Amino acid sequence: MLSKKTKYGLKALTFIARSGEDVPVQVSVIAKSEQIPQKFLESILLTLRKAGILGSKKGKHGGYYLRSEPSEIKMTDVMRVLEGPIAMVPCVSLNYYEKCDDCPDEHKCSVHRLMIEVRDSTLKVFRNTTLADLSKV
Repeated sequence: MLSKKTKYGLKALTFIARSGEDVPVQVSVIAKSEQIPQKFLESILLTLRKAGILGSKKGKHGGYYLRSEPSEIKMTDVMRVLEGPIAMVPCVSLNYYEKCDDCPDEHKCSVHRLMIEVRDSTLKVFRNTTLADLSKV
């Protein structure tokens, strides 16, 4: 299930991408437009800034802006920053692999095989989707 953090992060990034201006977008504007609690949104945007997806400018005309073109921001990057591992179980994770404690042989495990298919299908969608795709009206 998608967390509220990720859902709100995607909505905020889409809002910023759609703004299409070269001026930073204020947190209060995003929060009001997308109906996201402002304090929670500030935390999410800070996470995205620390990851290099967003930049920020302080001051009266400050706010957040995209550091790359929307067409260059892949959903794999956004999802890993906001949600963590894409795989549903650690034994199939490409970046956060861990052997399952309760599995004697993952090569014979039916859950492992199924989750590899789920991971690969999910990765295909995320790799082939950019912020520009989400921003189309």
